[in-house]
Amino acid sequence: MMDLLRRVTPGEIDRLVRPPVDEATLEAAGKIVADVRTNGARAVREHAERFGERVPGDPLVLGHIEMAAALTRIDDDDRMALERASSRIMSFARAQRGSIAELSMPIPGGRAGHTVEPVRSAGCYAPGGRYPLPSSVLMTAIAARAAGCERVVVASPNASDAMLAAAAIAGADEFLAVGGAHAVSALAYGFKDGGSGFERVDVIAGPGNKFVTAAKQIVSGVVGIDMLAGPSELLVLADGSADPAVVAADLLAQAEHDADAVPMLVTTDAGLSGSVQQELGKQLAELATRETAQRALTNGFVCVCGSLAEAIEVTDRIGPEHLEIMTADAEAVAARVRNAGACFVGARTAEVVGDYGAGPNHTLPTGGTARFQAGLSVMDFLRLRTWIRLDDQPTDAGGALLADTVRLAEMEGLAGHAASARKRM
Repeated sequence: MMDLLRRVTPGEIDRLVRPPVDEATLEAAGKIVADVRTNGARAVREHAERFGERVPGDPLVLGHIEMAAALTRIDDDDRMALERASSRIMSFARAQRGSIAELSMPIPGGRAGHTVEPVRSAGCYAPGGRYPLPSSVLMTAIAARAAGCERVVVASPNASDAMLAAAAIAGADEFLAVGGAHAVSALAYGFKDGGSGFERVDVIAGPGNKFVTAAKQIVSGVVGIDMLAGPSELLVLADGSADPAVVAADLLAQAEHDADAVPMLVTTDAGLSGSVQQELGKQLAELATRETAQRALTNGFVCVCGSLAEAIEVTDRIGPEHLEIMTADAEAVAARVRNAGACFVGARTAEVVGDYGAGPNHTLPTGGTARFQAGLSVMDFLRLRTWIRLDDQPTDAGGALLADTVRLAEMEGLAGHAASARKRM
């Protein structure tokens, strides 16, 4: 049987890491963003109709009534599963929020610190092109709610009952029923639609296809964004103790996301590598989503390393979105890995558990950006605003601070700065 994952050496790894956005996609998305920025609702509607998201006469924005109605239409078991996942996600998000404290500390002649302030309005993108992804609605909107955002908007090309019901459970205020670069542009700039308007948001967060990611890069600076997330990735770091059938199942679960997904295996055991290739062939033949999964496998690879230290070093160079650790001492290995969006520690901890609401967010950095970027959390919707207050009654310490301010201003040739400080001395 032919190998489904190409074999690469540790020395070939660096050239395999792909940037989240390519130039052609940036150019195409840029035209759509510019169109929406210039032409507003008319452009949003034209693109939504072109991509089959809306038909003429459909509203672009849905509200509480439509979301609540969808919640009554979905299957009771589906609703309860969404509610249980929502509760777990909210518990984790609230714990994160509680870990971020305000600060007040003494400085010479006064005090300084920071407050923790949520942005007012959050735009939460949830993909829905091939399948409805209510889990992404929960992940993004609940994080914004837990952060304390006053207005939470969900945007998705899939306004199905499952997506609208998830938005209702997450506490969304509005549902922008379009996707792609035109949705991102609408979130960034807002639009007027007849007698009503759609207000721009302050932060855009959530995963999407390459056009969504390109549009987020373009509007970054006009609004805040969480990250530039490219195609989804899973790296399984395994030694000879791993079960090849489980490894193969996890790689295929990642591969079925979409044809651009990247399943990877880094192992210290050449025998495991061969066994996983065989299992991939057997399991793929029975997989309902095999057409997509087989295409995605061509993006992935298996890399056999000479030692566990080398395997960890290769993993850090890749900086994968999802990292499953299936080794004899998984906890110790996890402690040594520096670069990964999220770690799933031990053979029992399937990455798909993270997809569906164990608690931590499933919106994670891709394309090696885990070197400097964390996954989505309440922190993406918060600002640490610093403050300074010098005492009304002058002190020697405060005078020394002002004297240093004058001296440094004079070093930089900024006479007005120096004069401003002298007025307080």
